[in-house]
Amino acid sequence: MTTPQLDARTQRSNRTVAILCLAFIGGMVGMAYAAVPLYAMFCQITGYGGTTQRVEQYSDKVIDRQVTVRFDANTAGVPWQFEPEQRAITMKMGETVQVAYRARNLFDRPAAGRATFNVTPEQAGAYFNKVECFCFTDTTLKPGETLDMPVVFFVDPAIDEVPELKDLKTITLSYTFFPIEGPKPVADAAPAAGEPTKPTDGNIGG
Repeated sequence: MTTPQLDARTQRSNRTVAILCLAFIGGMVGMAYAAVPLYAMFCQITGYGGTTQRVEQYSDKVIDRQVTVRFDANTAGVPWQFEPEQRAITMKMGETVQVAYRARNLFDRPAAGRATFNVTPEQAGAYFNKVECFCFTDTTLKPGETLDMPVVFFVDPAIDEVPELKDLKTITLSYTFFPIEGPKPVADAAPAAGEPTKPTDGNIGG
């Protein structure tokens, strides 16, 4: 026969286990949501996976070693014509240059896109620095609209001190535009609470 004290102790133990389980589940959910931004931050800091770096000032050092940067453009579901204005450029390490990509909306209504980017070889990502880039913001094009999108960048001269990249002569900068959902037209917005719905045709009443 159980005593009241034993029952109370058992109940406290069960509550403790339940609280720990809920805390564990909440922690796992939080980690899942944090994983994507943390991974993106990790890539930006380390250049992992060919992720380029974002900087706010130009390089203050230029060395004689040259590198050829090639430009690649892709779309994945965006109805655009998207291409670089030039296919490659040869520059010195540390030299700040500006190039441009061009996008044209081939659709009969506005289309919005967001660009992802990387460089190859992947080890060069930590040394590829962008000062200005259209990939920092979303882009919306009207039907038939054409837009020139500049990219300002330099290759950090510190790359010359990396043994694995001593023989590097070519870097490829690649962009891929993915569609994003733009704001819905006012006519398509759902009516506010308590607001009468709009008739679907011109016949009102019987």
